[in-house]
Formats: sequence, structure tokens, C-alpha cells
Amino acid sequence: MDDPERIAREREACERALNGSAPPPGAHCAGTYDTWQCWPHTPANSTAYARCPDFVPGFAPELTAHKICTENGTWWIHPESGKPWSNYTTCVPPEDDLSDVIAVYEVGYSVSLVALLLSLAILLYFRSLRCARITVHMNLFASFALNNALWLAWYALVVRAPATLTASPAWCRALNAALQYAMLTNYTWMLCEGLYLHTVLVSAFVSERRLLRALLALGWLLPAPSAAVHAARRAAAREPLCWADDGAPRAELAALVCVAVLLNLAFLCNIVRVLCTKLRAGGGAGRARPSATALHALRATCLLAPLLGLQYVLTPCRPARSHRLWLLYEYATALSTSLQGLCVAVLYCFCNGEVLAQLRRRWRVLTFRPRANSATNTTVSFVRSAATAPAALEEKV
Repeated sequence: MDDPERIAREREACERALNGSAPPPGAHCAGTYDTWQCWPHTPANSTAYARCPDFVPGFAPELTAHKICTENGTWWIHPESGKPWSNYTTCVPPEDDLSDVIAVYEVGYSVSLVALLLSLAILLYFRSLRCARITVHMNLFASFALNNALWLAWYALVVRAPATLTASPAWCRALNAALQYAMLTNYTWMLCEGLYLHTVLVSAFVSERRLLRALLALGWLLPAPSAAVHAARRAAAREPLCWADDGAPRAELAALVCVAVLLNLAFLCNIVRVLCTKLRAGGGAGRARPSATALHALRATCLLAPLLGLQYVLTPCRPARSHRLWLLYEYATALSTSLQGLCVAVLYCFCNGEVLAQLRRRWRVLTFRPRANSATNTTVSFVRSAATAPAALEEKV
């Protein structure tokens, strides 16, 4: 959206145009370039107008932006940023189809967040489920929950507040940087899932404690350099709009995502190869069948594969905004992206056999304990009554 080469080229052209034009007499605001538009010399106490930029996603080029020159000959200063401000809020059409798409994102992220938090609560409650595999699942849930919560905050505080988007305060840019980091942790923790399953299946002897420590560092620390480089580049370019970008994925982010997806697919292929070898070896009479761990790894990895970077698979095929399939693409992307956390929670918690067994056991305890206590109390009362009956009878006689 904000190409440094474009900015430098347009800034130079703007300076040439401003130097070649005579400023109006009296107090006036000097012409300036705000990285989007070249604003001309403007008389004091008046407003300059310009067509909305066509390279900003969501803007309508047929609409106009404006910039206010105050009566003392200075451009109007935004109270939050403390800098001269150009009003691009009028560039967003009031009835935009994207508002419905954003609503789909918000509903999907909310449903996924509830499912993820419930899954984390279940796994934290049952301590008997604690093992390296469940710990990896819990960290995957946590990364998705963090990502979903930040997206909901982004939509509520930024997307639905055009004034904040155009002012681009520091907290808004920090929120974007945290959002990019959380998005990357989703892919690194999916990579950790694939790496763990592959290691357990292929390596017969492995220290799960050391493996888990390595996965914790990989899942949470590996995205940090890419997210930091991304934030530094955008800060150096002084990009507006809270660093919002609806264009092609940035190289420093896409590289890590592509590597994680490709490695997971490689793990899946090798797991299938190893299991096919074990199936052939165990097909004869008297030979051992594949281990339950191997079959569990195959099932879990096959369930993981469809979730790897689904929205990035669709990105290269994104149609133009004017195309008739554009809105359908946006809805499909919104559903697949926002419900990804729900799919992970269902596959790795709500449909997990160990979790279901613990829930059934706990339900039996809660259901039958009152009845058992009631029966016990009745029996004790009956025995006590029978024991004291002769004594009472003797007293009466």
C-alpha cells in the first residue's frame, strides 16, 4: 500500500509542482505532501480538497479527502497525534460490503475464542491429562486465543473508528505489531505440532522433556525476529493507517509462514511413508501391527494438514475488487480464517478420546455421588434404628 519508491517519486513530483506555483497572497498554509496526496498552497481559513487515493484498500477513488487550513495559516493539528492531519475518513463509502465481511470475522473470532478458552480450562482442570503432547496442544490453543483476542480488539478499536485509523496513534501501531506476532505464533505452534508428532513416530528414543523445552522456545521465540523486522520497516517508512495493509503479505512475514507450512507438509509425507512401511511389515501372519502411537500420529497429522495456512493458499487467487467473485472470496476467507481456532479446539480437545473419557468419568462422579451418599445415609439410619430398638423396648416394659 505504501511503497517507499512511490512515496519518494510522488514527493519529488509534489515539491516540483509546489515550487512552480505561486502561493496565494496573505496568510496561507504552505503546500505539503503527506505520503498519500500532494496538497497545494491553501489560503488561511479555507479547506483544500483532493481525490481519494486509489491504492488504499477500502477507499473509493470517486470520493474526496480534505485538509483544513486554519485562520492563522497553519494546517489543522490532530489533538491525539499532535501532527498536521489530512481527513481521509470521507474516502470510505458509508455502505461498504466489507462491513458484513468484518461482522463475519468478529462472529467467527468470538466463537473460536470461547471454544479455545473452554478447551484450555478443560485441559488445565484435568491434571491427569498433563503430558508433552497435551502441553503442545495447550500452547497451540493459547496462540490462537491470543490471535483472536487481538483481532477482536483491532476491529473494535481501529477498523470501526475511522478517526483512529487515519490519526494512526502509537498504541494503534503497537496493536498492529502485536497482532502480526500473534498471527505468526499460530503457524510456529502448528509447526511444533507437526515436529512433535514426527519426532515421536520416527525417533524411538527421545527425551520428551528436552523436546518440549525446544518446542516452547521455537513456538514463542521464533516469530519475534520476523515481527520485529516488520514493525521496524513500517516505523522507518512512517506508514499511516495504523500500519493496516490489505495487499500482498510482507516478505518478512510470509517467509516464516511458508517455511512452517512446507515443513509440516514434509512431516506429513514422511509420517505417511513410515506408517505405510509399518503396515506392509505388519501385514503377514504373526507380525506385530503398527503401534497405537503411530496410528494416533497419522490421524492427528492428517487432521492438522487441512488447517495449515488455509487463508494463504487463497491469497494468490484473490480476485480484483471489481470482479463478481470478489465478495464470495472475502466471505470464504473470513470463515476459514476466523473459525480456524474453533476447528483446532474441536479436533484436539472436544473430540479427543482422553479428554472425553475424563469428562465422562467426572460426570459419573458428579451424577452418582449424591445418590450413593443418600443410600449410605439411609442404610446407616436403618442399622442404628435396629440396634437401638431392643433398648427402647426394655425401657417401656
